[in-house]
Amino acid sequence: MTNIYDLANELSRGLREMPEYKAVVESKQAINADSEAKAIFDDYLAFQKELQQLAQTGQMPTPDIQEKMQSFGDKIQGNDLLSAFFNKQQQLSVYLSDIERIIFEPIQELF
Repeated sequence: MTNIYDLANELSRGLREMPEYKAVVESKQAINADSEAKAIFDDYLAFQKELQQLAQTGQMPTPDIQEKMQSFGDKIQGNDLLSAFFNKQQQLSVYLSDIERIIFEPIQELF
C-alpha cells in the first residue's frame, strides 16, 4: 500500500518543478523588486482580506467597495508586472483545479 503522505509530498515537489509554477515565482520576484508594483500588490492583498471579511459576514459590497474593486483592476491592468503575474497565476490555477478535482473525486463518490 502506498503511503498517502509520500504521494502528497511528491505532488508538492512536482508542482514546484512545473514551468507554470516557476513562472509565477519569477513574476512575484519581479513585483517584489519594483516598489510601485509591490505597493499596489500589498494594498490589493489587504483589500482582498477586507472582501473576505465582508463575505464571511454575509455583507454585500457597497458602492465604495465596488469602486475600489474597479480601481484595483485598473491599477493591475495598468502595471505590466502585476498583469503578467495574474495571467501566469491563472495559467497555474488551471492545473490546480484539475488536481483538486482528481484528489476530491473519491470523497464526492461517497455522497
